[in-house]
Amino acid sequence: MTNEKTNSLNEEVEIESADQVELTEEQAVLNEELISDETSVDPGEEYVKQIQVLKDKLEEADNRYLRLQADFDNFRRRTRLDLDASEKYRAQKLITDLLPALDNFERAMQVEADNEQTKALLQGMDMVYRSLVDALKKEGVEPIEAVGKEFDPHQHQAVMQGEDENFGSNIVTDEFQKGYLLKDRVIRPSMVKVNQ
Repeated sequence: MTNEKTNSLNEEVEIESADQVELTEEQAVLNEELISDETSVDPGEEYVKQIQVLKDKLEEADNRYLRLQADFDNFRRRTRLDLDASEKYRAQKLITDLLPALDNFERAMQVEADNEQTKALLQGMDMVYRSLVDALKKEGVEPIEAVGKEFDPHQHQAVMQGEDENFGSNIVTDEFQKGYLLKDRVIRPSMVKVNQ
């Protein structure tokens, strides 16, 4: 009986090991399928994709760098232009403040001198006036020509219109207040009368 039991046990072990072998074979088939699925993607293709991604990132970084460089160049150019303009028109505020004094000198010098004392005073005022005008010229200030010129809204401010046969249409006939240019900028337009 012991032999029979031993034989039956051996048979059971053989059946179990056969089942395990079958399972192992099934696992091997599944493993092979998984491996073949994974290896169906060519590793070279994966590298090509990675290289393309890296190229795209590099191109994006290059574009960003070029934009930043262009922005910096524009900033540097604008700063230089602002500094140039600041230097060119540095005296504009002072000149604007001096123009009313210059107007007052011109009005005062139009007084008729009836005695020697008044003539001496006017001569002294004329010297001061010329000194002011020379200092302003050194800074680039020039009076705007108005009478007899065509009306220019950038340089003239029309306060009156009139009819004068001696002048053509849209020509300045009278100037009430002088206008001035600082280099190429109008710092005060001329107040004028324009012919219709």
